[in-house]
Amino acid sequence: MFAADYPFLDVFWTMILFFFWIAWICILVMIIGDLFRRDDASGWTKALWVIFLIFLPFLGVLIYMIANGRGMSERNIQRHQESEAQFAGYVKSVAGSDSGAAGEIAQAKSLLDSGAITQAEFDSLKAKALAA
Repeated sequence: MFAADYPFLDVFWTMILFFFWIAWICILVMIIGDLFRRDDASGWTKALWVIFLIFLPFLGVLIYMIANGRGMSERNIQRHQESEAQFAGYVKSVAGSDSGAAGEIAQAKSLLDSGAITQAEFDSLKAKALAA
């Protein structure tokens, strides 16, 4: 009954409009997020942009994208690089300085070579490292 009252092209057109509406919301959220992450804009500038985006949404988005498009991409790239560097630092801190069993054996070998440990202690450390 519902399908008979709603022809296929109307369904298709509704899906297209719904897609553009969701895309519009995503762009608006992206712009507002970029706007509030900016360090070079004052609070008044941010407030004026938000008012402009609320009262003239299409024109506001177009003007913001034209005026700040390059800056948006640069800030996004910079934020991504900072995030990668922070993650790499975290991984290095969690992984530690040695590289598993091979690192432990190399460290034990250097202790053996310097005379700090005996051959029996080296063999014990080596067995422990290989067992872990």
